[in-house]
Amino acid sequence: MARLAIFTERYTIRRSVELTALTNFRMAAAKLGHDCDFIFRPEIMNIPRYDGLFIRAFTDPLNTSYVAGRVAEAYGLRVIDEPDSIVVCCDKVNMYQHLMRAGVPMPDTCFLTEDEVTPEQARELFESFGTPLVLKAPNSAFSAYVEKAHDEQQFVKIGKRFLRRADRLVVQQYLPSSFDWRVTMLDGKVLFVVKYIMAEGAWRIHDRDEDGKPNVCTVQAVEKAQVPPTLIAVARAAANAIGRSLYGIDIKEIDDDFLVIEVNDNPNIDAGLEDRTNPEVYRNVVRHLAGEPWEGWV
Repeated sequence: MARLAIFTERYTIRRSVELTALTNFRMAAAKLGHDCDFIFRPEIMNIPRYDGLFIRAFTDPLNTSYVAGRVAEAYGLRVIDEPDSIVVCCDKVNMYQHLMRAGVPMPDTCFLTEDEVTPEQARELFESFGTPLVLKAPNSAFSAYVEKAHDEQQFVKIGKRFLRRADRLVVQQYLPSSFDWRVTMLDGKVLFVVKYIMAEGAWRIHDRDEDGKPNVCTVQAVEKAQVPPTLIAVARAAANAIGRSLYGIDIKEIDDDFLVIEVNDNPNIDAGLEDRTNPEVYRNVVRHLAGEPWEGWV
């Protein structure tokens, strides 16, 4: 029997889909013969009492969740997300550099400093990458600080604004699509695959309409037989380029090619959404934390 802990924050349990998913993890642990406790910020000092730690809170090197992960790692616990993956995935420049070094297919991408965000540079990139361009702040999440620039003036305005919170700017080729694949992997194995269907008029998973109201995507379940093998190969290459933790890999399918848009640590596993045709996800995560063997999709 293993003693497992799920580190979470009060804001995480406000959404019913997240609270239900946390309960499902705990129930899966009990059915497999393990103890599982929820712990919060004041209980971080209790982490060494456990055998494994699962982080279900916003991950960032400046957040308490990162401290919890470091404590768990220092005491030899199995931990998801492990701290090194948090450091990489929470800095898009770092993340994309890992993907580039591994030769993972992705949109044309470059990184600019403040001095390089100029109309002249914009013209060169529009000619090279096409119009519009996608600009991203390195430390953005949930599609915040991700915008399109259609001309040189927009490029400079958005770029300078994003650089108030970072020392480099990510610029990417724009690849329009009606959905993104999301392949969620743990320790190099596939946990599940879903499609994030863009809302009408949206171009990002988390978007807003003209009035500023949330325009969130729809999660569509995908059966194993519907998943192209090449998609899995690309997702696995992306995951392995980062590490061996839990990742949600967002991939666009363009003319039968698969291009990685992003690798997310601490990806969504929401009850009734990502788990719709994958109820075994809860058991598999628990088995991994407990050091037990488990089988991925492929």
